[in-house]
Amino acid sequence: MAPGFRNRRLGIGFIVPVVVFVVLFYLYPLARNVLLSFQDYGIESLYTGNAPFIGLSNYRRLLSTPAFSTAAVNTVVFITVSLFFQFTIGLGLAEFFRRSFPLSRLLRSLLLIPWLMPLVVSGTLFRWILDTDGVVNQILLALNLVQDPVPWLNTPNTAMAAVLICNIWIGVPFNMVILYGGVQAIPTELYESAALDGASHWQQFRHVTLPQLRPVIGIVLTLGLIYTLKVFDVIWVMTKGGPANATHTITTFAYQLSFGGLSEFGLGAAAGDLLIIVAAVFALLYLRELHAEAGARQ
Repeated sequence: MAPGFRNRRLGIGFIVPVVVFVVLFYLYPLARNVLLSFQDYGIESLYTGNAPFIGLSNYRRLLSTPAFSTAAVNTVVFITVSLFFQFTIGLGLAEFFRRSFPLSRLLRSLLLIPWLMPLVVSGTLFRWILDTDGVVNQILLALNLVQDPVPWLNTPNTAMAAVLICNIWIGVPFNMVILYGGVQAIPTELYESAALDGASHWQQFRHVTLPQLRPVIGIVLTLGLIYTLKVFDVIWVMTKGGPANATHTITTFAYQLSFGGLSEFGLGAAAGDLLIIVAAVFALLYLRELHAEAGARQ
């Protein structure tokens, strides 16, 4: 057997399992979800198998639903606030750890704990902390700062803030790790030259660190946006989208339509498709950023 033919068979042997996996667990579910969004598929369809095609009716109905509008606004708020604080705190920590000091490695390792914990565990932890009988209320009552326990997760004005705090806590380590790697890659000669020119720490950060980190910042924000867009576990564990839809995002709203008791599978599939389109757009922007960065290096 010729070596070229043997190598070709070996290559096909490696490729076929990947192709089968992608088709079975990515392409087929995606195609099935798109098909489902054009059908009137409810709980009765599971028993009768009757799911007539209704065209774009699910999408029109979804876009005219007030609860979906609330979920869309909540999604924008959730993404914007999460990204801002995750990136800002992560960048501050990356700059802080740029200078070596005793126990710096230990502290960096400890800061990774929120990122390493399962999201369900993180959501459960914060639900326990912010519960009516939780740690926060116990401390506030002990200090006589409040007279009665505050229902953090049961009040529309505070529920979104509680969910955001948890998500920010989870996302900060990711931003810190990636940005810290970018900061470490900046030549120290640039800082030394800036210091010789009389630049302050703020001026060094503004004119040296930020310009050098621009490609990394673009990648971090794009990945953070895609990740935050599809956050489900934390919100569902803490509030299930309540109270009064105050913490519903498109992700949790789509799940509630399909599996949260409403059994509107076609409508939920339509909401999921809209989410997939938005995520795909930002994924393409991310790939474009990677391509541009690779071109700049060459």
